[in-house]
Amino acid sequence: MARKTRFVWLGVILLGTGVLLGVQVGAYMSDDNTYESLKKLEDAFLVVTQKYVEDVSSSQLAESAIKGMLKELDPHSVYIDAERMRQVNEDFNASFEGIGISYELIPGPENRDTLAVLNPLPGGPSEDVGLLSGDRIVEVDGKSAIGFTNEDVQRSLKGPGGTTVDVTVRRPGYARKLSFTITRDKIPINTLDAAYMLDGQTGFVKLNRFARTTHSEFRSALRQLNSAGMQRLVLDLRGNAGGYRDMAVRVSDELLPAGKLIVSTQGRFADTNEEFRSRSGGLFETKPVIVLVDENSASASEIVAGALQDHDRALIVGRRTFGKGLVQQQFVLNDGSSLRVTVSKYYTPSGRLIQTPYLNGDRQAYYTSKWEQMEEDAAADRESAISSIPDSLKYRTDGGRLVLGGGGIVPDFIVYSDTLSPLMQTILAKGLERSFVRDWLDKRGSDFKSEWSDRRNEFFSDFEVKGEDLTDFVEFAGRNSVTIREGAERTVLGPDEEPTEFTTADFAADTALIKSLIKGRIAWRIYDRSAWYPVYRTFDTVLQEAMLLWTEAEEMAYTEAARG
Repeated sequence: MARKTRFVWLGVILLGTGVLLGVQVGAYMSDDNTYESLKKLEDAFLVVTQKYVEDVSSSQLAESAIKGMLKELDPHSVYIDAERMRQVNEDFNASFEGIGISYELIPGPENRDTLAVLNPLPGGPSEDVGLLSGDRIVEVDGKSAIGFTNEDVQRSLKGPGGTTVDVTVRRPGYARKLSFTITRDKIPINTLDAAYMLDGQTGFVKLNRFARTTHSEFRSALRQLNSAGMQRLVLDLRGNAGGYRDMAVRVSDELLPAGKLIVSTQGRFADTNEEFRSRSGGLFETKPVIVLVDENSASASEIVAGALQDHDRALIVGRRTFGKGLVQQQFVLNDGSSLRVTVSKYYTPSGRLIQTPYLNGDRQAYYTSKWEQMEEDAAADRESAISSIPDSLKYRTDGGRLVLGGGGIVPDFIVYSDTLSPLMQTILAKGLERSFVRDWLDKRGSDFKSEWSDRRNEFFSDFEVKGEDLTDFVEFAGRNSVTIREGAERTVLGPDEEPTEFTTADFAADTALIKSLIKGRIAWRIYDRSAWYPVYRTFDTVLQEAMLLWTEAEEMAYTEAARG
């Protein structure tokens, strides 16, 4: 059985279910105590603003008061200031206005980082004018871009559609600078990272979140894969922190026959109690499905996984999901900031509460408990989890299979990623493979990219990282303070150690993985992010384990289809 990953990032996006432009607060003030409390808050606010020894910002006081109120509630009721709200809206509207590049900041001396183009987005304004992957943007509107921060990039390159920005770039292999005038436009932000065939019958779809365009992207991917002969589907929701509930419902609907309950909500007021059911016309309603999840799959991802598991439409493979099952409603305030307040809770079709337990007002304990749960899960398998859980948290699917409550979605098959070696941890932490590939491509200029640009499938099957490339990588690592010396012993880390010296035995053990990493990074830079996944699959142990489970997935799918 594969082992667990040592490092996990719990970057869970807090999710709303909609925007309420106005609310009649009086409808919820049912007694005099509410009015008295509001009056008390108003009086305190006036005393501080009018009598305090120094000038105080009334807006900061108001924000502090709001944050203080929400701090006493559940972990997912939050205040979002106006600036952050604009960024959130861009993310979940799945578009923004700008020049259309993905970029990186190459570290330089004295914080003088260089802005480099990772990829011009397909069909975007930068691609139209001829910007290429690897270009270094050195000037924006006649001013130096050396030392730009991420905030500088956003401020300089984003802007209203139809406006222009002048950029000057240095292109590897060119002696002189190149200048471009780029007209900003609306840029889509895709929520689908990859959609391709793993083999002659298995489709693979990777979703990174659930935004406004997710259903249309997913539906297009299903059409494409169906046309390619897909007979079974892997839906990868690992790391997907959620998004719009409606998108989760629609994605589930594509995989379920008509009339199936997808998710229900229950709250304090009747108007928050809802049921969402599937309709006819899904593009993949009966054939086998496997869903990959992990501890960073949350909210909308858990709606999809829970619905497909409860209706025996998919095997769930991976690790217990985050357990974010509280429904926030968004209330927009007069300055563009927002409150996201929990109004109900999510339940799967079998009646499982998705939310993990919490205590109001203790957010630190809540997130600490997540780490503790992951450690417990890592030491257990599904059988021991079943034996340790009370009967009140045991539920049955449509077909009578046992599924577990208690928060999050517990997979049907628990699989942990292999623990990375000390050498691989160091390579990834320092980003050595990324920097090496950037330099490797710079040395080869545009000829290498031109050779492979129209041969994507051939690249995956035919391109190989050669021995001399690995030798160059070892030398590159040495120049970046990571030494590979002769030695037959593997490096063993003590607690909190960060070694910079490894042995040739370490390198030999990880050679295949290092070659795949380098090849994957080259593919990403030549094509786009989606090109990473066909290479990454070669060392994706969870996916490899899932591919051994099709007998179980097919038996369940066809039994459920026959049952109707």
